Amino acid sequence: MIAATAHNGQAKVQRAPVVRCAIYTRQSVSDGKDQEFSSLDAQREAAENYILSQRGRSWKVLPDRYDDGNASGANADRSALQQLLDDVDAGLIDCVVVYKIDRLSRSIADFVTMMARFDEKGVAFTAVTQQFDTTTSVGRLTLNLLTCFAQFERETIAERTRDKIHAARKRGKWTGGPPPLGYDVHPDGGKIVVNEDEAKRARAIFALYLEVGTLTGTARALNAKGWTTKAWTTKAGVEREGRRFTKTNLRSLLINPVYIGKTRLNGEVYDGDHDAIVKPAIFDNVQALLADNAPTGTGSRRRCSGSALLARLLRCAPCDASMSATHTTKRGRRYGYYVCRTTRTDGWAACPTKSVPAAEIERLVVDQIRAIGKDEGLLAQVLAAARAEAPTVDEPDLRRALALFDPVWDALHAKEQARVLTLLIERVDYDGAAGTVEIAFRPTGIQALAEEVEA
Repeated sequence: MIAATAHNGQAKVQRAPVVRCAIYTRQSVSDGKDQEFSSLDAQREAAENYILSQRGRSWKVLPDRYDDGNASGANADRSALQQLLDDVDAGLIDCVVVYKIDRLSRSIADFVTMMARFDEKGVAFTAVTQQFDTTTSVGRLTLNLLTCFAQFERETIAERTRDKIHAARKRGKWTGGPPPLGYDVHPDGGKIVVNEDEAKRARAIFALYLEVGTLTGTARALNAKGWTTKAWTTKAGVEREGRRFTKTNLRSLLINPVYIGKTRLNGEVYDGDHDAIVKPAIFDNVQALLADNAPTGTGSRRRCSGSALLARLLRCAPCDASMSATHTTKRGRRYGYYVCRTTRTDGWAACPTKSVPAAEIERLVVDQIRAIGKDEGLLAQVLAAARAEAPTVDEPDLRRALALFDPVWDALHAKEQARVLTLLIERVDYDGAAGTVEIAFRPTGIQALAEEVEA
């Protein structure tokens, strides 16, 4: 745009600053049916013609190309788009031009984020076939409406895809994902075929579980053999290594109906389009044993309720792993324990700490906290450690917080005791082999608890 102004009696011509326009194009795989209008070159040509029509506003096409071929608009993980955004942040672009809004994004969240990013840098946005001005409220409303329709279209496509996958699964077809041990994905896709070498190993795993009788023992035996879960290569050529067996992945293998020629979908089992490699009788025996070993109540271990005093606080020091609350019932009496996560996943022999009686460790922790208020040297150590993280913690704060334990502590109900410990303690490290307990206090909790005691 050119404007004339008077200066000392003479007309002076002023040119509007050049608007640097970047053209972004994207083509998805599904656009192949309409190559003439959706190709990257066609989109760019339409955008260039539009920018040329705006030469009166000093619009100019930037030579850099931002083209994403075979890329979905469902997310922003696209190389050319990321380069465009980087150049916007660098102040190299004044206006972004696209053929249609959905070329930039089909996600409302991503689109709104990009618009905010453009607005922050003073960058305009224009769609050739959906003309509007992003600087006006009407333009912003139009943008949101059009993007809503674009996302609706994407969600509709996703729903249709899910329906097709479900229909294929009901017909016993393989619809993707990691193949189970004993099978490979057919080169043409759509089904799995037996891998004879792995099939022998899968059958041996079922037999070993029936022999050993426990998931932990079976997993330990499999790991001793050097056996792992399925190793496979994705369609993109990425190699997925097999993993050591744990109770969790071993159980997932043993309950998979794929081994008797079935497929599971939403809890329902259908006939599969593949051969079985485990006899139904053996599979049924394994399911019965798994059911017998599942926690049911008397004589079995199960997680304790949230009233465990050291829940989410107690850790196994040698393994640097959490210790979760469990209990067992013997002769009508309930006994609580904290068990190291390593013991749960890798077996009893994998951890030197293993487990500790709940009453014993809880009493030990509470007694240590009580002792702090009676031992001036210990009080000074705790105060110094707390001040290292929160300089505002002072000795009166600590003394008031510790006053809760003796004698008020015993009068608190279990949930309130657990709340106080969580407020006061960051973590408790227990070393079962050495028989030591270390408590890390929460400095902010000391101040908060002191205020409660004072109130």
